[in-house]
Amino acid sequence: MQPEAPLSPPPAPAVRALSCPNCGGTVELRAAGYTVHVGCQYCGSILDTTDGLVKLVTQAQAAQTVMDIPLGTRGTLFGVEWEAIGYLRRSQDYYRWDEYLLFNPYHGYRWLVNARGGWSFGTMLTRVPKGQSFTHYALDGASYARFFAGTAQVDRVVGEFYWRVAVGETVKTGDWVRPGFMLSRETNDREESWTLNQWVPDRVMVRAFGVAPAGRVWPPLPHQPSPCGAWLGKGAVIGGIALAFLLILSIVLGGTSWIASRSLPVAVDGREQSATIGPVHLSGRYQRVQVRTTVPRLENGWVDLDYSLVDRRTQQVFAASGAAERYEGTDSDGSWTEGTRDSDVSIAAVPAGDYDLVVDYKGNRWSQSGTAYPDGGWMEPTNAPQIVVEVGSGTLYGSNLFLAALLVALPWLIGLLLHLRFEKARKDESDFRPARSEGSDD
Repeated sequence: MQPEAPLSPPPAPAVRALSCPNCGGTVELRAAGYTVHVGCQYCGSILDTTDGLVKLVTQAQAAQTVMDIPLGTRGTLFGVEWEAIGYLRRSQDYYRWDEYLLFNPYHGYRWLVNARGGWSFGTMLTRVPKGQSFTHYALDGASYARFFAGTAQVDRVVGEFYWRVAVGETVKTGDWVRPGFMLSRETNDREESWTLNQWVPDRVMVRAFGVAPAGRVWPPLPHQPSPCGAWLGKGAVIGGIALAFLLILSIVLGGTSWIASRSLPVAVDGREQSATIGPVHLSGRYQRVQVRTTVPRLENGWVDLDYSLVDRRTQQVFAASGAAERYEGTDSDGSWTEGTRDSDVSIAAVPAGDYDLVVDYKGNRWSQSGTAYPDGGWMEPTNAPQIVVEVGSGTLYGSNLFLAALLVALPWLIGLLLHLRFEKARKDESDFRPARSEGSDD
């Protein structure tokens, strides 16, 4: 049991050396005058120092404990220099963790908790958090969700403590968490105490107390914040700004400016024809050229289209092809139509200059038997079949904008997936995850 510590004691006197009555080892008191029990680091015996004399409370014979933070080590956390004066090894069933008691003569006592390599800085509370429901507590406007419950036991004691501690001592525990913080409650038949534990990143502990880097802690600890959690909010803002910019860019540059158009007759005998449209002046350094062909009266037939965009100065050729086709008929299900009377093709990255567009085209008619022939239908002379060819230029492809938006959003989506995976692994460690009963005992 960890009762509430004295608040802000005055500066402690110099370190006092004692001799362990059990093994004769030298035990140093770093908070003399405030220490009640001290555990001998050599043999594990518990000593009482309350009346100026050293009394053997419990006698033990154990191997020297190897600690991540040797007692007497000083380190600075949250702007205060702390000294490690006590060490507890505690357990709950198969789960074990280490607790270090820190002391500063002007700021009192704090706790450092090491569970599976993850560190937390504990501050004893002088007020009881407000219970919101069976599963939640509130402190300073923040809500904490229930996570663990059980009974903790003291397995090893070394150093000084402000209460009478003993190996085998047990307390009922309860933990409520939110990212970065954990409320811990300990109760026995005499009292109840609360501690607020704050997550301390590994790099901070390495710098403060010189501990060995633990690396990745997996599965995450109950209050361990997701490494992607804070970044997701910032990433959403940055990504939103980038997507808004792309939207504005698409509005400004995404449209097509139509430069030239021409109506061309279709030969009813089905022969190949050629026509030249120009000059087509392109002023941008590089641009997309779009050729749109419409066949207004096309029914049960198609038009083959080949385009050659020829630079008048260099004779460089940019080629493309397309087709307009439309069919209709009836079957057992009724009337049907297929295809379109329009054909749109684009030529990317065409440099500035003056061009001629050479259009090679041929009209065809489809018969009910599946054979093509040139006479009759939409290609009858009285119908005067025509195609309308339009040439335009633009800067952006819609597909390019979509790809750019996907690339902007991809890091955020990956971060979201990693965050969800982390949170699932963290919550799966809880005694109160959905798969378990909400009515579990405290």
